Amino acid sequence: MWKCFYTHMISITINNEFAMERFEQETRMTAMHPDKKLSGARINPEQKAVSVNLARAGTYPSHICYNFLHFSLPGKNVRQDHIFAARVTNSKDAVTGAEFGGMKIGGDVKDAHVIFPDPMGATGNTMVTAIDHYKTHIEGPARKFIALNLIVTPEYLKNVLAAHPEVVIYALRLDRGLSPQAVLDATPGQFWDQERGLNEKQYIVPGGGGFGEIMNNSFV
Repeated sequence: MWKCFYTHMISITINNEFAMERFEQETRMTAMHPDKKLSGARINPEQKAVSVNLARAGTYPSHICYNFLHFSLPGKNVRQDHIFAARVTNSKDAVTGAEFGGMKIGGDVKDAHVIFPDPMGATGNTMVTAIDHYKTHIEGPARKFIALNLIVTPEYLKNVLAAHPEVVIYALRLDRGLSPQAVLDATPGQFWDQERGLNEKQYIVPGGGGFGEIMNNSFV
């Protein structure tokens, strides 16, 4: 299931966000028919991409995207980085930020598409902190920062885009289940200031049951 979701999302991302080029090349039939060559459009192979593993929920999704990127770009232009992240909470279990326990960044991100395949976009603190780190500590600038989420909340979108308005966000579902009924009956975004998806502990409602735990069979 996870592979299907993220294979679909990364393919859409590549088609929408990566530069294309026209090409023409000979085939084995060109020797017999010199005027007949293969032509069309393809992803420009000179581009660079970094898939960022925001462990633990992002580990498998990031690896799926990292592998898929090799179908469009040469291996030397594709990299996977690793960040071990955890939410920081206060005495009332409200999220106050994100803490990085360690990371492995494999180089600069100059002119690269930096992709964050993170299943659950709850508060947005981890995403904001990760992008902050790349902008302030890693040589760049990146061409684009792209978040690939399965589920996001209105709070996540507001937080991430307020901090980094240029970020491109793809998501399969917007969870706004704690919004007033009148808001739920309206088109998403119509009453944006009233849309909510997080409970008092800032978990997504209804959410997906904790994708990090489910994917890793680690319920701690």
